[in-house]
Amino acid sequence: MWRDKWQTVSRKRDTVADNIPGPAMESLALSKGKKLVHLDLKGAPPRMNYLREIINLFADLGANGILIEYEDMFPYEGELKILQSNSHPPYSREEIISIQDIAYSRGLEIIPLVQTFGHLEFVLKHSIFRKLREVSHCLGTLNPHIKQGVTLVMEMLHQVMELHPKSTALHIGADEVYMLGQGEQSKEWLTNPGYNIHKLFLSYITKVAKGIRESHPSLSVIMWDDMLRRMTSDTIKESDLVGLVQPMLWDYSPVLDVANNIQLMEKYRSAGLSKQWVASSFKGSTTVYTCVTSTQRHVDNHLQWLRVASGLSPGIDLQGIALTGWQRYDHLSVLCELMPLSLHSLASCLQTLLHGSFTQEAQNKVMEALGTGTIDVSDIERLSKGSTCSYTGMKLAEIIVQLMAMLESQEMRDFESSMYVRGWFSPYHRQKKIVNPLIAEQIQKQAKMYVEAVELKVLEVSQEMCLLYPASTVEEWVTQHVTPVLKPLQDILKDIHTAMEDMRLSINDS
Repeated sequence: MWRDKWQTVSRKRDTVADNIPGPAMESLALSKGKKLVHLDLKGAPPRMNYLREIINLFADLGANGILIEYEDMFPYEGELKILQSNSHPPYSREEIISIQDIAYSRGLEIIPLVQTFGHLEFVLKHSIFRKLREVSHCLGTLNPHIKQGVTLVMEMLHQVMELHPKSTALHIGADEVYMLGQGEQSKEWLTNPGYNIHKLFLSYITKVAKGIRESHPSLSVIMWDDMLRRMTSDTIKESDLVGLVQPMLWDYSPVLDVANNIQLMEKYRSAGLSKQWVASSFKGSTTVYTCVTSTQRHVDNHLQWLRVASGLSPGIDLQGIALTGWQRYDHLSVLCELMPLSLHSLASCLQTLLHGSFTQEAQNKVMEALGTGTIDVSDIERLSKGSTCSYTGMKLAEIIVQLMAMLESQEMRDFESSMYVRGWFSPYHRQKKIVNPLIAEQIQKQAKMYVEAVELKVLEVSQEMCLLYPASTVEEWVTQHVTPVLKPLQDILKDIHTAMEDMRLSINDS
C-alpha cells in the first residue's frame, strides 16, 4: 500500500474506453457483494465501549463485514506474548470474543488480517526475531528461507484463528515485501537456473497458503495483489497458488486507472484466480500525516472502482470490496486520521457503493445514519458549522477541525519569519541574549495569544479523546500534531524571557 499512499496524484481524471460502462449503468457486482470495513488497530485502538458503538455504526452505514487487523493489539500467548503492545494493553481474549459477538449480532462477518511476509515490523523489531529478517536494516520483510520464520507465522495464524472460530476467510497480507531477494540466502537461491524474485515470492506464499489449507481446509485465503502485478499469467499459473488464494486488488487514488485495473483482474482470471476482491480507501491514504479526512477524495475513489466492476468479464467472480481505513502506513509511522473524523467519509463511500453514485437517496441515508441535519459529499469541515450530529466522537471531530485550523493558519506557521522576530529577535539576538524591550513586548504578546489559544483547544481535544482512546494515543496525537507548531513559539517566549532577564541583571550590575 505504501507506493500508492506516498504517490502525489497529479494526473487528470482517467479517460476510459467508451465500452467501459459508468457506475450508474451496472453496480450490482459491488452493491450486492461483500462490503468490508477495514479496522486497523495498530494505532489509536478504540476503547471497548467506543469499539462497540462503531461496529454497530458500520452495520447502520451499510457494511456487512469487518476486515480486522489487530497487529500488536492481539493477546498473543507463549513465545509470541512479546508481540503485544507496550504502549497500551492489548485487547483481552474475552474482548476479542465480545467484538465478534457484537459484529455477528448485526450481520457483520469478521475476516482477520495477519501479515505473513511484508509489513512485519511489529514482529521483526524485537531482537529475539532479528535473525528472521531478510536484511538486517529492514524490519518489515521476513527471510523466506528460514524454517523458524514459517513456524512463527503459522503460530501467529493459529492463535488468531483459534479465537475466530466463526470466520470463513483469512487475509494473509503479503503486500510490499520490500528488500526481498537482497538477503544472502536469497541471493544464493537466485543463482539457480530459472529462479527469480517472482518465483521466490510465490514459493513462500504457496507454502503459507498450503499450511493454512492443511489446518483449516474450508478457510478462504485472501492476499494483497501488488506483488503479483508484474508477473505473467503463466508464472502465477505454474506456482500452485491457484485454488489456494484470492487476490485483493488495492488502489486508493481518486483517479485510479480503470482500464489498467480491469486488465490486471483479467490477467489473474486467466491465471486461474477467478475469485477476486478489490480494496478502496475511506481514510489513511492521502498523506502519512493527514489529520482531517477529505470525503470527496474517497468518494471519487469508490466511483472509479464502480467503473472497474462494471467493466469486468463474467469469468471474474468478484467477492466484494474492502474499504480500507489505515491508522498508520506501517507499524513505525505516525497516526493517520482518527475514526471520528472519517465516519462521514465512510458513510458516503458505503452509500455510494450501494446506490451506484452519491445520489440524493444516498445522502439521505448518510444523514439518517449519522444523525446530522445537513450533509453532502464535501469535507468534514462542513459538519463543524452548525450541525446537529449525534454520533459518538463527533464532538471530538469538530474540536480537532477547529484546532487544525489554528495550527495550519498562516500567522502561526510564519511567526518565526515575521518582521518583529526576524528583525529584532534573530538567531544572533537569541544567541547573544539581547532584545529591544519594546519589541520584545510585542513578540511576547502575540506569541502568548497563539500559545494560550492552542493550549486551551488541546485541553478540549485531550478530554474528548480520552473518552474514546487510551491515554497513550492522546499523548502521541498531541505530540505529533501540536508540538511541532507550538514548540517554536514556546521556545521564542523562553528565549525572550532569558534575554530580558540577562539584560536586566546586566543593567543592575552596571
